[in-house]
Amino acid sequence: MDLSPFGVRASAGSLRADDGVALAHSWTDAGVVAGPATNGAQVLHLSVALCVLNDTYREAARLGIEVSGVAVEVDGAFDDAWRSTGIRYEVELDSAAPEDDRQRLLEVVDEVAEIPRAIRGGAEVTRRA
Repeated sequence: MDLSPFGVRASAGSLRADDGVALAHSWTDAGVVAGPATNGAQVLHLSVALCVLNDTYREAARLGIEVSGVAVEVDGAFDDAWRSTGIRYEVELDSAAPEDDRQRLLEVVDEVAEIPRAIRGGAEVTRRA
């Protein structure tokens, strides 16, 4: 995916990038590399990327699908009032699993990933006084 100025990437395992912010991760020894994170739009998109990456490892383990690496790219745009016009993501898997198992994994992750589900549900955000 060609990323806009709001686009981000999170990667781990055999697909772990060399540059970005390194974060500890319970599913991989070397952790996750994520970035960029220079504005709020990117941080919003990173929340989706990191959630999808984490859930890919979690659901792969649950389904018995071996995964060596995961990379998630997330991008989106905003209107003139800074409302999101939509968020899209793409997952790259390094796995020797058959293609149908890989697709099943990605479908399950799309269904259960908590941050995308919250955003899709139109989560309310309020400031506490």
